[in-house]
Amino acid sequence: MTISTEIDSVIRDLQRQVCDLHAELVRYQLVIWTAGNVSARVPGRDLMVIKPSGVSYDSMTSDQMVVCDLDGELVDGDLAPSSDTAAHAYVYRHMPEVGGVVHTHSTYATAWAARGEPIPCVLTMSADEFGGDIPVGPFAMIGDDSIGRGIVETLRHSRSCAVLMRNHGPFTIGRDARAAVKAAVMVEDVARTVHISLQLGAPAAISAADVGRLYDRYQNVYGQQPSSHSVIQEG
Repeated sequence: MTISTEIDSVIRDLQRQVCDLHAELVRYQLVIWTAGNVSARVPGRDLMVIKPSGVSYDSMTSDQMVVCDLDGELVDGDLAPSSDTAAHAYVYRHMPEVGGVVHTHSTYATAWAARGEPIPCVLTMSADEFGGDIPVGPFAMIGDDSIGRGIVETLRHSRSCAVLMRNHGPFTIGRDARAAVKAAVMVEDVARTVHISLQLGAPAAISAADVGRLYDRYQNVYGQQPSSHSVIQEG
């Protein structure tokens, strides 16, 4: 399979974005050494851009980001793709609304994954971002699409954009790669704060009705909204 010139510039932009977003994982201390990965779907194509396997974050460049199809096969690039490529590809094949996938081994979220315990929704920020508890996915072996199947099966029944894969770590999804990275940052912050709250006592759960209201507001109202002044009137 070859990359046509009409999408070449789109892919190059995504390679730069994906490379830059890996620096955010380092900035927020979500990864160590060469662990973790970010990918982005190529809009309108059965392709994705993902980090190559085993490349150091401090030497990573955008032209090293590889292009794979949604079966996880290398389409363009000189390096082998991430060992989690099959998992990312499975998510894109089965969740067409997803434009970005992130995996980290961030300390607190991974500790919850090791316990096999969902992170309870006891914080408004958790209700905002994840719409309830952050669920736990099944144990799955690395290297094929088993992890991807676990992610999809778990998130299909949840509003959450994060899943704690048992004995492994968090995977997050988003409408694009940046949103998935944001979710990875948020899941670690929530995991740490809830862990600390448990050391102090029993945190109070937020009611399901309030979680729903918080989630709806954050997803649909929070942030800058289009202004009527920005609409150009004709005639």
